Amino acid sequence: MFGSTVLEVAIGLTFCYGILALVVSTLQEALAAAFSLRANMLLAAIKRMLDDPRCEALAQSLYDHPLVNPHGSTQARRPLSVKPSYIEPAHFAIALLDSLRSNPAIPLQAAIEALPDEQVKRVLLALYRQSSGDLQRFQEGIAGWFNSAMERLSGVYKRRQLLISFLLALLLTILLNIDSVHLFQTLWQNPTLAAHIKAAPTALDAEALRQLWSLPIGWTSFPPHFDSAFALQVAGWLITAGTTLFGAPFWFDLLQRAVQLRSTGAKPQAQPVRTGAESVPAQS
Repeated sequence: MFGSTVLEVAIGLTFCYGILALVVSTLQEALAAAFSLRANMLLAAIKRMLDDPRCEALAQSLYDHPLVNPHGSTQARRPLSVKPSYIEPAHFAIALLDSLRSNPAIPLQAAIEALPDEQVKRVLLALYRQSSGDLQRFQEGIAGWFNSAMERLSGVYKRRQLLISFLLALLLTILLNIDSVHLFQTLWQNPTLAAHIKAAPTALDAEALRQLWSLPIGWTSFPPHFDSAFALQVAGWLITAGTTLFGAPFWFDLLQRAVQLRSTGAKPQAQPVRTGAESVPAQS
């Protein structure tokens, strides 16, 4: 099987999927940074946690704390100029405690009971009573509450990123016409097209792109004809876009294994082992 058509087709497909997944992940990170997706989702989650949708009460006081947001301020109800993408649970707990104890003359339990939102009040009172008034245990309870909320937020963020990843991959697949069905058929008929791929690329450089363009991708005629062949082409686009959800590390690891199999060659036949007794001449 080594060096066969099947292996060459697998190498060509895997290389193409890995490069596409790498491009998609790069674009996705750039979009997340440009639009502050993580920071905005974190702020929205904290607003929901503290029932402060306009960031005017407890959420505002929390984001004014230097442990949470050392580079920004919401004083005078100004919009946040800098929003953190991550908050340490212990820092969140300290900042929330400082916000609750803004007036030292008011006991902590009384400050919690004075909160306008019933849901937040019930959660904090339950954590305070469970700690038996111990501020360290109360702080740990708040940190645990924040951790639980962030785990749910992480799940929502990952699902959203998967959707964005698929849509980006589908857009690139259509623009570059990376049709998995056509790619498979062409590589199967001419497996030497993938013979130049020697190893998984270490970065998205000019050499990796040159190897990608040597594969049978791209448009030969545009616009396409809307017939049965176009339906098969759409299916190939969807397959290609779906492969990016596995991530570039998965495909490059698979590619490295496939290239190693090709370079190993066929396993040599096992030779019979001669014992020492066979080489000793018989005594007369």
